[in-house]
Amino acid sequence: MLKVVLFANGILVHACMYVEGQYHDWCIADEQTPDDELVLATKWACENGADCTKIQENQPCYHPNTVTQHASYAFNSYYQNMKLKGATCYFNSAAVLTARDPSKFLSLFASRDSS
Repeated sequence: MLKVVLFANGILVHACMYVEGQYHDWCIADEQTPDDELVLATKWACENGADCTKIQENQPCYHPNTVTQHASYAFNSYYQNMKLKGATCYFNSAAVLTARDPSKFLSLFASRDSS
């Protein structure tokens, strides 16, 4: 089951990244990073350890089809796959690391979006 996940500041976080209890930290795109920089960082992540197959067209995590959402998916995939080998969540300042489980924020926005 996929969840729609939002941070407290209203940023949609890619629902495909999260399985409850799976991670203790998450690497996501910084909303202030320009799209062209996110595209380059996403390409790098996908070529260097991230599993980006699910964010390809006609795959389960393609939507929402935004640069930020695909970047967040790729950054988190890379970080989770490579952190034990010394990888960081930096991506040339395009990403941020959070210890707050994004799946916990779902209920904060469900009522607001349904009104």
